[in-house]
Amino acid sequence: MTMRQLGLSIYPDHSDFEADKKYLQLGHKYGFTRIFMSMLEVTGTVEETTAKYQKIIDVANGLGYQVIIDVAPRIFSQLGISYNDLKFFADLGVAGIRLDQGFDGNTEAMISYNPYGLIIELNMSNNVDYLNNIISFQANEPFIYGCHNFYPQVGTGLPYDFFMECNERFRKFGIHTAAFVASQVGEIGPWNVNDGLPTLEMDRRLPIEVQAKHLFATNMIDDVIIGNAYASEEELKALGKMNRYQVQFNIDFVSKVSDIEKTIVLEPQHFRRGDMNELVIRSTMPRVTYKDVPNTPHDNTETFERGDVLVGNDDFGIYKNELQIVLEPHQESRKNKVGRIKPEELVLLDFIKPWSKFNFKA
Repeated sequence: MTMRQLGLSIYPDHSDFEADKKYLQLGHKYGFTRIFMSMLEVTGTVEETTAKYQKIIDVANGLGYQVIIDVAPRIFSQLGISYNDLKFFADLGVAGIRLDQGFDGNTEAMISYNPYGLIIELNMSNNVDYLNNIISFQANEPFIYGCHNFYPQVGTGLPYDFFMECNERFRKFGIHTAAFVASQVGEIGPWNVNDGLPTLEMDRRLPIEVQAKHLFATNMIDDVIIGNAYASEEELKALGKMNRYQVQFNIDFVSKVSDIEKTIVLEPQHFRRGDMNELVIRSTMPRVTYKDVPNTPHDNTETFERGDVLVGNDDFGIYKNELQIVLEPHQESRKNKVGRIKPEELVLLDFIKPWSKFNFKA
């Protein structure tokens, strides 16, 4: 596990340089630090291709981005490049190359020792022994990264369980990983079909920050990259502001929420008790910190539903001012409903394990 990054995608054969430059500058403003750049659909001569890519890579490098360029075996032939000599990519100034399609294992291991220190990023979206094979050839592991595919056609993204099985293969070796989320407004990708470019199908239509929260919450993905261009400034800002290292729930407060309840929700560093249960997620320290603060009963007669946020009221004895998140419907008049997690974020509840840290944003 390494420090987590946010990334953008650039498609020089389908976009305008000035628009790309503006996009990279905007991403830099909001804390984006890596670039996925596609070279799967090269047109023109080697000289034309070099000039086109060099121009935008220079901009990216000047802004401090880590650029990894996506290539396939046919591109090596098309550009007259030998995978035994990656000088072409080093001269472009990229940090690494992503192999959209693999070789034979020995080849990947060999090129991981390239003299330019280029990262060799592997396609993660296959649940086969591809990585084991490469590692068995004594690959230069610090220079081996993994990155999932994205899926432009609706319905074709990875199912969650398969995604996690693929991730486990890379996590076993401590490999740096990446996956894609979809902008809801971006229209540029590598192909002429673009229904969003996420890795996970279940995330395709979710708000972009919820997609990113989901990927980070798995603790399997280090870098989250927006697959399609151009994301809106609102989307970039939302990702830039999100917490990459713990789940932060967006909460809608009820109208009768008190000041002490808002404080209990928004101020502490919450964590789930280690002795978990299936009814609620319990954050118990607020009952200690705020044990002497009164909390009048309100919104305490309804059936609480999954995702409701509760705080123990004055009738709850020692449990007064304990915060709970509902997992299973139940009734309890000694608890006040103070708010509700936004519906699209309910999937994140599954990632709050014993001792997991989490917080809230109103």
